[in-house]
Amino acid sequence: MHKIWTTDIDSPLGPMIAGASEQGVSFLEWHDRGGVDRIKERVRKRYKCELIESTNDLLVLLRDELKRYFDAGLRGFTVPIDVTGTPFERIVWGELLKIPYGETRSYGQIASALNKPGASRAVGRANGANYLSIVIPCHRVIEANGNLRGYGGKIWRKKALLELESGVREIFV
Repeated sequence: MHKIWTTDIDSPLGPMIAGASEQGVSFLEWHDRGGVDRIKERVRKRYKCELIESTNDLLVLLRDELKRYFDAGLRGFTVPIDVTGTPFERIVWGELLKIPYGETRSYGQIASALNKPGASRAVGRANGANYLSIVIPCHRVIEANGNLRGYGGKIWRKKALLELESGVREIFV
């Protein structure tokens, strides 16, 4: 059976839970996104795996990269990822990974980049199905009018992450 190691990670925006297989990081979620037990159950179902409460080298690397990210010293994650989703979700997540640090894209811009200009809502659903917060930067997707919308980690966190990346908020206290 596929195994995913899980660990808690403290962040300036609240506690997170992360998981990684031997191949890559599989999820990174905020504790308050439905509660840890619910997150673990979603991961078990999605990955059809055994969860082991411990750490591995990839989780150590993720913890280090997250610390550097929150210190505004990391603009791109290098930790390998191992995510699963529908083919469309995976394509959308690939497009999210192309959004440069400090920039945003609208749901419509992502849909257009995928040559599916009418698929803004489907892009939004795929964005919401992303289990790998921050690393796959779903927080960089906003409404066409510039409004913040649709972040499972809560809008105030999305705003804080975008402020960090734009240089408005250099250090979280």
